[in-house]
Amino acid sequence: DASYASIAGAVASGCVLAAVRSATVGMPIEESATAPFTDGHRLLSHNGRVDPVAVRRMLRDRPDAPVPDSTCDSALLAALVWEHAGKRPLAEAVAEVVLSLDAAGSGERARLNLLVVDGTQIVATAWRDSLSYRREKDGVLVASEPDDDEPGWVDVPDHHLLVADTHQVTLRNMIS
Repeated sequence: DASYASIAGAVASGCVLAAVRSATVGMPIEESATAPFTDGHRLLSHNGRVDPVAVRRMLRDRPDAPVPDSTCDSALLAALVWEHAGKRPLAEAVAEVVLSLDAAGSGERARLNLLVVDGTQIVATAWRDSLSYRREKDGVLVASEPDDDEPGWVDVPDHHLLVADTHQVTLRNMIS
């Protein structure tokens, strides 16, 4: 992203989410389909693919969930996460959504790498796509893959939930 260098120098926060979009074939290219998706102080980015019909079906079953106008799988997925996160801790909500979508068996194997931040913590899932993290002296960097050749990158095992704050990184197997 050509604007990254100028933007990065102007951002100051204890928790930042940056997303670069490479649209999946068949998904709309529109502003409402562009991460990060927001809900107040929470931000979400999705790397992967899930059947939007399956997500929309789950949203219909939850009358309190806001259904976005977008047909993009990631926008629908964000709405589902926000609805769950309104009722339980963020990490629990993210894991529940991923497991529910996987159990729904929508005819394709969903790839559900999510990166969600709330200003104090990072919650991420490795679900059929790569995910890595690296501890820094003043925090944690989480990415789909290492963004440099520096040592210290750790691959997150598939089907794991990562929860990180400035003090620790915790990994939890979501299917055991």
